[in-house]
Amino acid sequence: MHLRSPRHLRIAAHAELISLIVMLANVFTVHLKPISSLMGPTHGCAYLFVVIATWRLEQAPTAVKVLALVPGVGGLLALRQLDRGASARVQVEEVIPS
Repeated sequence: MHLRSPRHLRIAAHAELISLIVMLANVFTVHLKPISSLMGPTHGCAYLFVVIATWRLEQAPTAVKVLALVPGVGGLLALRQLDRGASARVQVEEVIPS
């Protein structure tokens, strides 16, 4: 079985990063209250979704699960490790036939 990051995890990881960027841009520029009110919960929900979805992947190594805990970029780092592990397993299977 190949370990590949699920689509919902990929979407949530990107939503987490984008919402953080929008939140920080808002705080350091015009600081509009409606944007803060929308992006804060969006970022929090995306972060929690990434963490929970990553920890529920039974095949994911512990290092990937810990990476998901990093706020903002943890989801993308976890996805990168999952995809790297999947591609490494594919290469090994191609070299060593079973």
